[in-house]
Amino acid sequence: MIIDLPDTSTREISKKLVQIREDAGLSTIGRVLTLIVLTDHVRGSESAIEAANEASREHPCRVIVVIRGNRARTDRLDGQIRVGGDAGAAEVVVLRTSGAMASQSASLVTPLLLPDTPLAVWWPRHSPTLLSEDKVGRLARRRIVDSDAEGHPTDALAKRAAGYSPGDTDLAWARVTHWRSLLAATLDRPPFETITGATVCGPERAASVDLAGGWLASRLGIDVHRAVGPRMVVLERASGSIVIEQVSPTSAELRITGHSPTRVTLVKRSVADCLAEELRRMDTDGVYADALANHDRVIYTSASVR
Repeated sequence: MIIDLPDTSTREISKKLVQIREDAGLSTIGRVLTLIVLTDHVRGSESAIEAANEASREHPCRVIVVIRGNRARTDRLDGQIRVGGDAGAAEVVVLRTSGAMASQSASLVTPLLLPDTPLAVWWPRHSPTLLSEDKVGRLARRRIVDSDAEGHPTDALAKRAAGYSPGDTDLAWARVTHWRSLLAATLDRPPFETITGATVCGPERAASVDLAGGWLASRLGIDVHRAVGPRMVVLERASGSIVIEQVSPTSAELRITGHSPTRVTLVKRSVADCLAEELRRMDTDGVYADALANHDRVIYTSASVR
């Protein structure tokens, strides 16, 4: 069910939410968090809402989407409430703003927050440098960005590193969870030799690849080379190399010197999958912080990794 509330106020939206719950006999007790989505794009907001709805099936929540419109136009707030099949396991409140309202995100969302539940905020694109200093970011325990959607990954990660505060995280980080698990499992097998060289390879504009490199640099204590090409990780040690290369959207080949190649499964992750992962924890992700702090030890190279 979708209910439009044109030219409205947060007071009227709150009253309508209460009415809807009372009429349907619903409760907010099952909501485990409030997720705020901040975007400047009406067109892109629907894909963000869809991802939040899908993530809500694992984390039932109230989703508040703030679409910050043209600040030169008349002050106006248009609201929309989505519940039932149009909202996954969430209740979605969409706030379309213009004029001075477009600069008042914090004051608009505060009356709509669920009491006694943690708050997460997600910027699908165009995130501020200092997430924890943003007026909405200050309210949140978890602040989520997507550096893969921000443009050049080096600039995006530099911005994230410069403004990092505990509680910040990145969907680009969640995209390499399975790669990190696979690498950790591989290195947990003998021979237990020191890694003397490491290269990560992938598309040029992929912050997730750079973060994987930063993670390796932080864990191994060495500089990591970054190449452009098929998604691949190459680790060098005295007995030979370890190569993990993606050979299809859902599988990778593991090649270890002295052993026959093997195929391993890779799960293709959607934005909703990555968002759900980042909502599983509201504490500081120290491993991500280390990977981000070491992203400058990832050195671009033109050398082939094959």
